[in-house]
Amino acid sequence: MINFTFKQLRYFDALARLGHFGRAADVCAISQPALSMQIKELEESLGTALFERGARQIRLTSFGKKLAPRVGDILRSADDLGDLARASRGRLMDQLRIGVIPTIAPYLLPTIIGDLTRIYAGVDIHVRETLTSKLLQELAEGRLDTAIVALPISESSFTEVALFTEKFVLVRPGEDEGKPVPSREMLREMKLLLLEEGHCFRDQALSFCDLQSAQPREEMDATSLSTLVQMVGAGIGVTLIPEMAVAVETRSASVSIAHFKNHQPTRTVGMIWRKTNPLANQLVQISEAVRHSADALRDERSQVKP
Repeated sequence: MINFTFKQLRYFDALARLGHFGRAADVCAISQPALSMQIKELEESLGTALFERGARQIRLTSFGKKLAPRVGDILRSADDLGDLARASRGRLMDQLRIGVIPTIAPYLLPTIIGDLTRIYAGVDIHVRETLTSKLLQELAEGRLDTAIVALPISESSFTEVALFTEKFVLVRPGEDEGKPVPSREMLREMKLLLLEEGHCFRDQALSFCDLQSAQPREEMDATSLSTLVQMVGAGIGVTLIPEMAVAVETRSASVSIAHFKNHQPTRTVGMIWRKTNPLANQLVQISEAVRHSADALRDERSQVKP
């Protein structure tokens, strides 16, 4: 009989995903030697090597590649059992693992987290900020309970709940204050600064301007909205940002904000989770709380506009 533990499977899963003993040990909150020993014991139990260990990196063996998705299924099922037990007792989850994309996280998270911890006393909230593609993968693998993203996702395995729709605004150098707002056709001829590849907000901006993502670009792409706004303040070009980011990102930049009159670009922000998640009913309740927090924050910001 083959003997192994769930803990060893979790260690294997982390190492398979990260490809690095040190990073996997950090994620698993154990020492690197302890992780190595557990992986070695798992390999001995299975009677075959799971990783090819090189000087600088490790790779899954052919058997390890076959094992990885099955281990993922086992771990997801084990996590779902715990969620199912809590759901059957009518209890709200004691831990919420929530993912958020970078163009939302800095502007909504402080309010949302504060409200959720007040409404659901005792809930332990873990936040993961990363790109949509990674959030979808981690949701599918059961490493996240829910995520706040731009909709639609159009994945049949996820439930999508729209929270609100917000406008994009044009950020120009400060000296452009009061000038006519360019049309989206005119934007194509301007130095439009964008986030780097992988950000859904980049794709939304390109779609509004009817530009192709693969089109050669000479301007520098940025990793954050903050960098984009600072670049505009330095006179490098113009950019689009979501309305929720205006108050935070324009405080220390010499820029002006303009709203489009026709063909107003927008995005829909929503929450998603696996349809098979046993805590789906609780997540619906949480989505309502998040919607209320976001609406209250937007009303507050609209009242302080000059």
